Amino acid sequence: MAMYNLRCAAEENCLASSAYRGDVRDYDHRVLLRFPQRVKNQGTSDFLPSRPRYSWEWHSCHQHYHSMDEFSHYDLLDANTQRRVAEGHKASFCLEDTSCDYGYHRRFACTAHTQGLSPGCYDTYAADIDCQWIDITDVQPGNYILKVSVNPSYLVPESDYSNNVVRCDIRYTGHHAYASGCTISP
Repeated sequence: MAMYNLRCAAEENCLASSAYRGDVRDYDHRVLLRFPQRVKNQGTSDFLPSRPRYSWEWHSCHQHYHSMDEFSHYDLLDANTQRRVAEGHKASFCLEDTSCDYGYHRRFACTAHTQGLSPGCYDTYAADIDCQWIDITDVQPGNYILKVSVNPSYLVPESDYSNNVVRCDIRYTGHHAYASGCTISP
C-alpha cells in the first residue's frame, strides 16, 4: 500500500521503523500482513477501557476516540527460533459490542461517552481497518508464527488471562501469506 494511503496509520506508529526514514516518499509502498480479529468477552463482568473517559484521546485523522493505547499487540515470530521479526499494535479503535451470543444484548457502542465489551459479546475488526496488520515490508519469505495478544499489558483486570493469546502458523511466499493452525495459547 502506498505511503500516502497510510498517513493516519503512520500517526499511530503502525508501520515498521523503516517507514519513518527521511528518504521515504508518499508513493513508496509498504507490504502489510492484514488479518481480521474477533475478541469475545467470556467473563462475567464488562471489559472496560483502561483509561477513564476524560482521558480518551481524540484521533482527528480517524475521527474517533481511542480509549486504550494498546488493545492488541501483534508479533510475527520466526517459526524456528521464535525470534520476533516484525510487530504491530492496535489501539482501541472503537471498543464496542459488535455482536453477541444468543441471550446476551449489546450495551456498548463506539461513542465519546461509552465504550466497552459486555459479557457474551464480541468486538470485531475487519482486515481493512487501519493498524489491523503487521508491516512486513522488511520480512523475508519463510515460515512464521503470528501471535495476537489482547490486553497485552494486563491493564484491564480479567478473571482469566489464559485465553488472551492466539497463535497461527504463517507461510509467507514474498507475494502471498497463508495462515493455518490458529489456536489459543497461554
